[in-house]
Amino acid sequence: MTATREQAGRMRVRRAPRLVFLLGPAFVAAIAYVDPGNVAANLTAGARFGYLLVWVLVVANLMAVLVQYLSAKLGIVTGKSLPQALGERLPRPARLAYWLQAELVAAATDLAEVIGGAIALNLLFGVPLILGGILTGVVSLLILAVQQRHGQRPFEAVITGMLAVLTVGFCAGLLFAPPDAGGVVAGLVPRLAGADSLLLAASMLGATVMPHAIYLHSSLARDRHVRPGRGTLAGDAVPAGAGSDDAVSDDAAAAPGPGVSTERLLRATRLDVVLALLLAGGVNIGMLLLAAANLSGREGTDTIEGAHAAIADTLGGGVAVLFAIGLLASGLASTSVGAYAGAEIMAGLLRVRISLLVRRLVTLIPAVILLATGISPTLLLVLSQVVLSFGIPFAMIPLVVLTRDRALLGRFRNRVATQATAWLVAAVIVTLNVTLLYLTLAP
Repeated sequence: MTATREQAGRMRVRRAPRLVFLLGPAFVAAIAYVDPGNVAANLTAGARFGYLLVWVLVVANLMAVLVQYLSAKLGIVTGKSLPQALGERLPRPARLAYWLQAELVAAATDLAEVIGGAIALNLLFGVPLILGGILTGVVSLLILAVQQRHGQRPFEAVITGMLAVLTVGFCAGLLFAPPDAGGVVAGLVPRLAGADSLLLAASMLGATVMPHAIYLHSSLARDRHVRPGRGTLAGDAVPAGAGSDDAVSDDAAAAPGPGVSTERLLRATRLDVVLALLLAGGVNIGMLLLAAANLSGREGTDTIEGAHAAIADTLGGGVAVLFAIGLLASGLASTSVGAYAGAEIMAGLLRVRISLLVRRLVTLIPAVILLATGISPTLLLVLSQVVLSFGIPFAMIPLVVLTRDRALLGRFRNRVATQATAWLVAAVIVTLNVTLLYLTLAP
C-alpha cells in the first residue's frame, strides 16, 4: 500500500508542469501597456522634462502588477472571466448598459491601436493612413486565426514574440546613446516641476491600467489554466466541517488540470504578472530615457510622427527604422489582443460568443472610417484615451469588489491588506482618470 502511494505521488509530480510552462497569459495582457497610445506620452515626458518623471512609470507599473494579478486570480479560482462574473450578477437592463460602455471602450482601444499600426506603415513604407489601417486589420486577422485554429499557447507565443520585437525597436536607441545614470537615479525621487509636469504625470499614471486588459486577463488565465467541470477546485478539496472561509463557491465553473493545485497556479500567475509587467514597464521607461538623453528640447515630440522625425535627426535613420518597426509590432499585437478582449466582453455580458475573426472585422470598420475622415491621428488618439478614461471605473471597481467576495473566491479572496491596497490603487487610478477627463474636456 505504501509503495503504491509513493508511486502515485511520483506520478502526480511528473504530471505537474514546471513553473515556466504555466507562464504566458500575462505577456498577452502586457501588450496593453506598450500600445501606441503610450508612445507619444513617454517620449514627450522625456523630451520636455528629462528624467524628472521616471518615478511616475515605476509607480504606475507597481499598481498595474496588483490589478492584473487580481484579474487573473478571479479567472483561475472561479473559472469565470470578469465580464462573465458581472453578467451573472446584473439584471438584464443593467447588463446591457454595462456592455454598451464596455463596447465603447473596446472600440476606442481598437481605434488607438489601428492608428498606431497605420502610422508605422506610413513611416516605414509611405503607405497612406487609411490603407495602413486596413492592412493592420488584415494582419491582425491572421494573428487571431492562430488562436482560432491552434489554440491559446501558439497565440501567446506569437504575441510574446511581437512583444520582444517592439522591446528591441523602442529601446535600441539606448545602446547608441545611453542615459545618464545619475539622472536616472534622481528621476526615481517623486517630485514635479509645475502644472505642465503635473498634467503629464497624471496622464501617464491615469492611463496605465487599460480597461480591456482588466477584462481580458481573467479570460486568458481561465482559458489557459482551468478545465471544464463543476464543483470544488481540483487540489483544493474542502475538509468536512470546514467553515465558509475555506469553501470555494459551488458556482465555480472550472478546475485546474491534473497535478496542478490552485495555489501553484496562483504562484505561477504572480511570477507571470511580475515578469510581463517588468518587461512592459522597462520598455516604457526605456522610451522616456531615450527621449531624456537625446530629444531634450526638441519640438514635435507630442506626436508619434514628430517623435520619429526627432529620433531620425538625433540618432540616425537606422534607429528611427527600428523604432517604426517596434511601433508596427505594437499596433499589430495590441489590436489583435483588443479584438480578443472585445469578444470576451461580449461573451460574458451578452452571453453571445462570436468568432474572433468576425469580431475583428466589426471593430475594424469604425477605425478605418475615422482614418478616412482626415482627422488628425494625434487628435483621434487623444479622444480614444478620453473614452478609455471613462471606462476605467467600470472595470476597476467591480474587480476589487469581486475578488474580496467570500462566496465567490472562498479562502482565495483578498486579504485585508491586499484589499486595502487594491482600494487605494483603484481610488488613485479613478481620480486621475476623472481629472484627465476634466482637463481634456474643459474649455
